[in-house]
Amino acid sequence: MSEQLETLALPAYPAARAVAATVEAYFASHLAEARKRSSQHLAPAPDAAAVEAIIDTAFWASLRREEGYSPKISLAFLPPDQADQPLTFDHPFALSPAVLSRLAPAVERPGIHLGVWRNHEGSSDLQLWGTTRSIPKLCFVLEVIEPGLLVVKYRRGQGQGKYVNVAVLKGDQIKMVDQKGSGLPDCPELVTSLLDFGSRTSKSDSVNVLVQLSVSMRAHGRGGSLLVVPQGSEEWVKSIVQPVSYLVTPPFSELADLMRKDPIEKSLPTWQEAFIDAVDAIAGLTAVDGAALISDQYELLAFGAKIGRRDDGAQVEQAIVTEPIVDGVATVVHPLELGGTRHLSAAQFVQDQPDSIALVASVDGRFTIFAWSPCEHMVHAHRVETLLM
Repeated sequence: MSEQLETLALPAYPAARAVAATVEAYFASHLAEARKRSSQHLAPAPDAAAVEAIIDTAFWASLRREEGYSPKISLAFLPPDQADQPLTFDHPFALSPAVLSRLAPAVERPGIHLGVWRNHEGSSDLQLWGTTRSIPKLCFVLEVIEPGLLVVKYRRGQGQGKYVNVAVLKGDQIKMVDQKGSGLPDCPELVTSLLDFGSRTSKSDSVNVLVQLSVSMRAHGRGGSLLVVPQGSEEWVKSIVQPVSYLVTPPFSELADLMRKDPIEKSLPTWQEAFIDAVDAIAGLTAVDGAALISDQYELLAFGAKIGRRDDGAQVEQAIVTEPIVDGVATVVHPLELGGTRHLSAAQFVQDQPDSIALVASVDGRFTIFAWSPCEHMVHAHRVETLLM
């Protein structure tokens, strides 16, 4: 009873109501398209009332602290019979901030979801029935990242790491991901891959390695830069201050060797574990002061490298900035406005080395991909943290 009174006493979270109908329409549209294409088992469609209730409750739970820790929770909207090997509570709990904050320590590991469903058929009241690691395709998921920061997402397929971000809510800000952003004529493959939800087709293997590196770079939380240069080219040396403190000779090829394996071997758990370890090892090097460099064939060339303007290059003065969100507006700014000297040096490197790209993670969680824009004839800074959460 006290938990119910506490929940009733909380004010409504305005962003929950503001986004609920949009999210309902989004899932209804995608589920309808999926049903036309396949008879595959799909998740139930979330209605606006359920979306609002889940977001509202999770928001207030995110602001609580349990034994000094802020909750990190993933909520999945589905009945127990649609989960594979669910862990079910003997007595379901009411969906409330107090219950969520108490359960958070048990479900904060990646891949574990708290199951949310209606009390009974036709009811608008929601309850927590247990936990699951397996959810169907297009299942509505709400993840609490940090206090006041929530992400609406869904799993595109059955494999790990295939979540699609739909919306990001931070305080009173709502950002809906713009899936059409990948249609820009000079959109880098990495951004296209992120917007295309991590497709793992054979021709986009290289891009997916960079997606995983981006996620890992952002996850270590120390900030860092990763420069990706053409395989076999030495042009990048002209944009790096000499001598390089941590030059790798010969280039370290663990990740490259893994990516040369045949598709059958890549499907094995042992390969996937080795791949994650190799990605995390390289991403970890970006935390060292300076930038890490890899070739576009995934060989590690150096880390802790200092970027300098090449002798025949002009000082970078501006960059066009976009974010793949609905109603996002492109702006032109000085690179320093993007986050400081790390961003300025990355923009300078891309201007001097237009066949390269630079990935920059900020300590505060922002993530920017710098690439040369042949359409705008300037550096293009793609802000993509909404796709990486």
